Amino acid sequence: MAREQGRGRRDRDETPEFQDRLVAINRVSKTVKGGKRFGFAALVVVGDQKGRVGFGKGKAKEVPEAIRKATEQAKRQMIRVQLREGRTLHHDMTGRHGAGKVVLRTAPAGTGIIAGGPMRAVFEMLGVQDVVSKSIGSANPYNMIRATMDALSKEQSPRSVAQRRGKKVADILPKRDDAPTDSSQVAEEA
Repeated sequence: MAREQGRGRRDRDETPEFQDRLVAINRVSKTVKGGKRFGFAALVVVGDQKGRVGFGKGKAKEVPEAIRKATEQAKRQMIRVQLREGRTLHHDMTGRHGAGKVVLRTAPAGTGIIAGGPMRAVFEMLGVQDVVSKSIGSANPYNMIRATMDALSKEQSPRSVAQRRGKKVADILPKRDDAPTDSSQVAEEA
């Protein structure tokens, strides 16, 4: 009994920090002796817009119940993604699931979210502000979201790579020239 009370309190505490986005709703029918019985399947993406995201699907006879089931499943299946400067991905990556393949590319500040349909919902719930993505193959929202999550799960921050290799972060990142590239800066210095 005490464990159930604690669980309920935790759910109430976590609920405000997560936002959810309904991606797709599908109506299916079963023909029976007296006519047709309808059921609904919902696909929901949940995230805290600070680097955590998850998706879930739920089926029920009524739409609100299907959405509730999908939201609960999404909260259970959340993954954490390291973001560069809190706005974009650390590196380019690809992901696939079934016939769905996605390409995710990091983008400079001000680019915005360039993504279609279900992938846009994942990035918005994740908290990414600048990303360029392309879906190749299946346009099925279930496969697109699974392929996107597959790609995001492959992402590694320079800090985690350096720690795994036993090096410093500066050794992992490419060297940048300190020379100014903007012609106005060169003219000012001359």
